[in-house]
Amino acid sequence: MAMVPRGLASSTDKATAAKSPNTVGGVQNLAPDYSSRPSLELDRNPTKLGGALQDHSSRLGHPPATSLGSRGHLMRGDRDRDRGFFSSDDTALTKQILATHAPDIDDLNVKPVLSIVEDILRLAKPSTTADTTLVTQVQTHLDTLDNKKAYLQDGKGLYNPDHEYSSDIVRLLAFPISKITCEIICKCSAGGEAHSVTMDLLRSLSNYSWDAKVVITFAAFAINYGEFWLVEQLHTKNQLAKHIATLKDLPYVMEHAGKLEKKFEAVLDLLNAVLNVIHCLIEFKELPSVYISHDAPEVVAATAHIPTAVYWIIRSLLACASTLLNLIGSGHEYITSTAESWEILSLGHKLSVILEHLREQLAVCKGLVERKKGEDAYIAFKRLIESTHIDNMKVLRAMIRARDDQRPLYDGSKRINERLDVLRTKYVLLLISDLDIPHEELNVLHMIYNHQARRHEYEVLWLPIVNPTAPMTGLENTEFYNLRNNSMPWYSVDHPSLIEPVAVRYIREELKFVHMPMLIVLDPHGKPSKADALPMMWIWGSDAFPFTRDQEWALWRDKTWNLELLADSIDPRIPEWMRSNRVICLYGGEDIEWIRKFTLAARAAAAALHVPLEMLYVGKRNPKERVRRCHEAIEREKLSHIFHPTEYYDYVWYFWVRLWSMWNSKKQVGMTVENDHIMQQIMDILTYDSSEQGWAVFSRGNYEITKGKGDVVLPVIEAYADWAYKVDHPDKFVGVVDEEIRGTHREHHCNRLVLPGHSGYLPDQVVCSECGRTMDKFVMYRCCDD
Repeated sequence: MAMVPRGLASSTDKATAAKSPNTVGGVQNLAPDYSSRPSLELDRNPTKLGGALQDHSSRLGHPPATSLGSRGHLMRGDRDRDRGFFSSDDTALTKQILATHAPDIDDLNVKPVLSIVEDILRLAKPSTTADTTLVTQVQTHLDTLDNKKAYLQDGKGLYNPDHEYSSDIVRLLAFPISKITCEIICKCSAGGEAHSVTMDLLRSLSNYSWDAKVVITFAAFAINYGEFWLVEQLHTKNQLAKHIATLKDLPYVMEHAGKLEKKFEAVLDLLNAVLNVIHCLIEFKELPSVYISHDAPEVVAATAHIPTAVYWIIRSLLACASTLLNLIGSGHEYITSTAESWEILSLGHKLSVILEHLREQLAVCKGLVERKKGEDAYIAFKRLIESTHIDNMKVLRAMIRARDDQRPLYDGSKRINERLDVLRTKYVLLLISDLDIPHEELNVLHMIYNHQARRHEYEVLWLPIVNPTAPMTGLENTEFYNLRNNSMPWYSVDHPSLIEPVAVRYIREELKFVHMPMLIVLDPHGKPSKADALPMMWIWGSDAFPFTRDQEWALWRDKTWNLELLADSIDPRIPEWMRSNRVICLYGGEDIEWIRKFTLAARAAAAALHVPLEMLYVGKRNPKERVRRCHEAIEREKLSHIFHPTEYYDYVWYFWVRLWSMWNSKKQVGMTVENDHIMQQIMDILTYDSSEQGWAVFSRGNYEITKGKGDVVLPVIEAYADWAYKVDHPDKFVGVVDEEIRGTHREHHCNRLVLPGHSGYLPDQVVCSECGRTMDKFVMYRCCDD
């Protein structure tokens, strides 16, 4: 090792150096020498040590050292004080450091040099000795170095000797590294004071950037460190190494390796701390200027502490070099001394405080960078979405993360994974939901999907939206795979994490997705619709394809208010009843007493007038417990038809969601209660459902149709004897009932309409369908498990 051993000094000098309370290996120590005291345990008194450090530091004109707890760990009160003085950017020490800084060399990428240094630290380890404790301790730290992110990149070291630039930078810095190596040895051997030596090195490196200063110094230290262990490793195998080891007195040193264990442990801990801070400094330097200016307040506030960090890194490396230098020709006094270990522990603690502060500031800067990156990525994504493309592949690849060799789609019908290309040039219906998708919606979607006539023209793709910034929990993964594997016969993304965050943001901000499922149509050129296509799907099924506004207009253009529009094929018996020209009554509500009275009165009137009547209970928009009890009572007492017991909730939900969808659809195309008859009829039934009363609709096949609220329609039906003479043929029944309902005049009425918060369109004004006046608007919050 290219060191000047203390053994060459006079015996008087050696004794003086060993006993000096402020000098260790020629570099003045920050702590007094406790080795001459009878008990080493007393030397660990943190209060005494802290006082010594503070007194000495105050004379140097830089932040005082702090008291330490057991084994150098910082106590809570001390951590708060440390953070206070490290946040100051106007100390005498900082001014001294900045006075040495005059960079005039182009910015250098020093990571290849740092990688070599890390390799030296990783490979430098003692050969097997009788005392295996030291070997084990060193190996633990080497494993830590092996696992460092900075050391490994794609399975290889950052330094590649075949890389032209890496070779150039190493060659360029070889001379300053060699120069600093000699300077460290000379200044340590000359008995320099720690602060002065550190400032001298900073002045020698004044032309370099902050990160280059510490990497050059670290490389200079690593040469001495590596030579020390290289000779130790080879001295039993190589005659040349043996002679050098003898001159350095290494056999004696390693003979007492057990006593040196704590010193080596402290040195290795400090070197790890140095590495961590250096990597943090390099991360600051690598902040992309395209996203964050180095003049930005966040960067200025953070980098204000870098000069101080550089100072303490170099000072720490000097302490480590001093420890190695003192091992050469050392006697029992130095080997058993604990003072130098306490200095190294103090420096390690100081670096840990600096590192914590720098990491916090770095996190702020990285957060700003990520936000700006995200904003740029989002703008680019929106621009892509709004552009026209040859096919839909660019948009799909921007939404779903996948390499060319990956299969990011899961085909629920075939139960296999597919590439994105299977959706090329097709209409893609993006089913957007979270993991809490209502089973009624899924069941009805299955029904429509299985009966669609145009499946060769479009495909459905489920995009489950979760929080892209947090990993999914085990429960969420279970819910996802259960839905994907058992409830989605169409395509799904193989996992929610494959959906790009910009796509999630676009879906939330532009498409206004919150919780309720949406169906967004992506045309063959990758252009998404702005409107939710689910309402059109609920109303017309596949007939709504391609789910455009023009198609919506065309479908409404030929529609009239009749039972086919109201009920469609929610129950397979309805089309059969219509073909048989039977009178069909759909009724709802949750008052079982009213239901009993109404169904008995209607059946009595139909029997008396020989009218073929079929009645079907459709419940309420939100079927709760009372509706379930009504359903059971109707079935038990045979009051009327009901939906199939096992699918009751699905059909009730479908009936009401179609009505809400029609109301929304009419609103979207600009219709109102005042100018559209269908809108008025839909509004009436939705108003009926918002009340506590029952209601009923009568229709003869798909011809005449009438309706009424419970307090109107029940008295009319119960009084059938008064108007029975008008029904001289069963076909006249609905017309006469309509005439009687219209002839009922109430002095007062109170209609209300409860709109769901997810209805998609909340108008500023709603006109009463009965009197034509604008209804008052209120906000209602309701939680009802009944």
